[in-house]
Amino acid sequence: MKKEGLFEGALRQFNKAADLMKLDDGMREVLSTHKRELTIHFPVKMDDGSVKVFTGYRFQHNIARGPAKGGVRYHPNVNEDEIKTLSFLMTWKCAVAGIPYGGAKGGVKVDPAKLSEAELERLSRRYFSDISIIIGPEEDIPAPDVNTSGKIMSWFLDTYSMNVGHSTLGIVTGKPLELGGSLGRSEATGRGVSIVSNEASKYFLGSEIKGKTVAIQGFGNVGSYTALILAQEYGAKIVAISDITGGYYNPEGINAKEAFDYVTAHKSLEGFNAQKITNEELLELDVDVLIPAALERAITERNANNIKAKLIIEAANGPTSPEADAILRSKNIKVVPDILTNAGGVTVSYFEWVQGLYSYFWDLDDVRKALDRAMKNAFKDGVKIREEFNTDMRTALYIVAINKVATATKLRGIFP
Repeated sequence: MKKEGLFEGALRQFNKAADLMKLDDGMREVLSTHKRELTIHFPVKMDDGSVKVFTGYRFQHNIARGPAKGGVRYHPNVNEDEIKTLSFLMTWKCAVAGIPYGGAKGGVKVDPAKLSEAELERLSRRYFSDISIIIGPEEDIPAPDVNTSGKIMSWFLDTYSMNVGHSTLGIVTGKPLELGGSLGRSEATGRGVSIVSNEASKYFLGSEIKGKTVAIQGFGNVGSYTALILAQEYGAKIVAISDITGGYYNPEGINAKEAFDYVTAHKSLEGFNAQKITNEELLELDVDVLIPAALERAITERNANNIKAKLIIEAANGPTSPEADAILRSKNIKVVPDILTNAGGVTVSYFEWVQGLYSYFWDLDDVRKALDRAMKNAFKDGVKIREEFNTDMRTALYIVAINKVATATKLRGIFP
């Protein structure tokens, strides 16, 4: 039996929501089809004088509600199915968050750890120059993703600006503050996860997350800020965290600030003062809230029956397989999906884009207040549809998103 591809799995979830909301066949075809799929093969001169050819992608799924938006990732496993799926999911994430973007995604099939700084810069500039035929501050706005950063966004900005002859701050987001970046961007995804975790705790568990036990798989940017904000601002009890070196568990509670500072200093959790467990054991701890913030498909049919958490908040992209989702529902474990929970990053990217277009920049408190309002409103929208259709939160949020994009498409009509 052929293994289901990522895009096929995403379409399955889309169709489940579309069936429930009785979406007509024509609109279903429009919304399940990508507008543009760009694949490029481009040469890069290496430091030793040799030339290597790399493969890159930029896919745009839908632009009915505004410009396309999505990150660029550098990874040896980047492929067409992944980029196609992630651009598709970005459309729904932007719609759920209530921001006027459509979905896009980009990537280069490369291991950046094997490149020198100069090679990385040449690769970045050539990739961005080649995809510039479909991007622009009002067409498609890239951002950082796996193995890309503010530094790479700076190269992207400069490359595009040199080609058009003037500085264009709105061409990318996730930039350094000195080049038109936004305050609050580095913490944005983790803060969004924290806001949703507290709202979901109130709705599904009957009270705020204060004092509730939380396990977080993954302690990169998203997981570390989530732990810090949940502990310091919401009073949650973080009992387990993890990274590639394994899990770290303390039933009495982990000091999130100490862990955050430890990783900042040591680049990993290796040696952190807590009981060592595996990443798999962390997922199966008896906690109130489990937050997978690391890898895709962390929860599958192989371990879903062992999950003991009452509530799962998806901070990573696609951490739960469709098969695992069904098992969790049968166990009455509530899941709040990634298209809402990790939308804080793209929401603050939208704020950055707006600031760049107007060259008027907000203070941190304004960014945080606007993000808090956006995430809470999106959660309320999902709850309303969940109750109206008597369905799970994932399907409810897809219905919210599909309805917004379908409405925009109907209002615009079919050109010509």
